[in-house]
Amino acid sequence: MQSTNDEVLDIFRSTGALLQGHFILRSGLRSEHFFQCAQVCQHMAEVTRLIELLKPRLEKLAFKTVLAPAMGGLVVGQEVARQFNARYIFVEKENDRLVLRRGFKIEPDEPILIVEDVITRGGRAQEAVDIVKSNGGKVAGIAVLVDRSEGKANFDCPLVSLLEMSFPTYDPNELPEHLQSVPAFKPGS
Repeated sequence: MQSTNDEVLDIFRSTGALLQGHFILRSGLRSEHFFQCAQVCQHMAEVTRLIELLKPRLEKLAFKTVLAPAMGGLVVGQEVARQFNARYIFVEKENDRLVLRRGFKIEPDEPILIVEDVITRGGRAQEAVDIVKSNGGKVAGIAVLVDRSEGKANFDCPLVSLLEMSFPTYDPNELPEHLQSVPAFKPGS
């Protein structure tokens, strides 16, 4: 029987979502691997399956609303909300910061699950946490498809991931020799 990790990796590979090369991450760090979850999000059957695999890990969290940071978390967050029959809202960039717009409101003490596709340092997820708290809500947890933080992303709420991958990241001024001659590509996040 196939393990969950193998099934998840097979889905990412078959949809072209797990890339190899020389990538510039949103954090500015460099990596030889990149999860372009937009590729898997073209295929709703695969997104549904990924969330089916994640769902048992989320059932202990009590939430009424799912909030996703745009762009990466949109499709994934919507599918989590659908499978849990929860309300769904999102935050989006304005002047390179995430903001709550479009008339979305957070009720006082409303329990909210933040859903993201991939985290490396957790910056966008933390921005979403701050938005929930500044609007009076309570963060029930953060759910991600892929946690590549190597345990370094720390939040004051539970972090639940479907897959943990440890791909090295590099400061652009301290690249390993084999990456120095490979052109860097920023695939978008």
